Amino acid sequence: MLASVFAVRRVRDHIDRNFAGPLTLRDLAALSGMSRFHLVREFRAAYGETPIRYLSRRRIERAQDLLRYANLTVTEVCMAVGYSSLGSFSSRFSELVGESPAAYQRRWAGKAPHIPGCHLFMAGVIAQKRSAIREKPGRPGPA
Repeated sequence: MLASVFAVRRVRDHIDRNFAGPLTLRDLAALSGMSRFHLVREFRAAYGETPIRYLSRRRIERAQDLLRYANLTVTEVCMAVGYSSLGSFSSRFSELVGESPAAYQRRWAGKAPHIPGCHLFMAGVIAQKRSAIREKPGRPGPA
């Protein structure tokens, strides 16, 4: 029982760290050491939603931040948070937030200082390189 709690938490933490990358239920199940179906049941019991719904919600939350504060287009935000389809992104965003990404961005225009998109992309590239270095087998992580 306790082992499954830690496995489900490991999956949630992995989603939080890697939400912008390509994550599949099969990969998450392998990480947890459970079958896909068992992972979905355990994750829903612990967090009230499936791992894929959680992933989708985390991506949309990050997209909201980028639309508010970054000088990026909706398409750039869509790609930055891990969606490969603007239509899927817009549909899911509208479903969760209640308005389209473009309308959300317009509503926040001028209300918050904007960060140039190039800074955000470079910070993401640097963070990805650091994460890749930490996750290589045989390499010690930071203390």
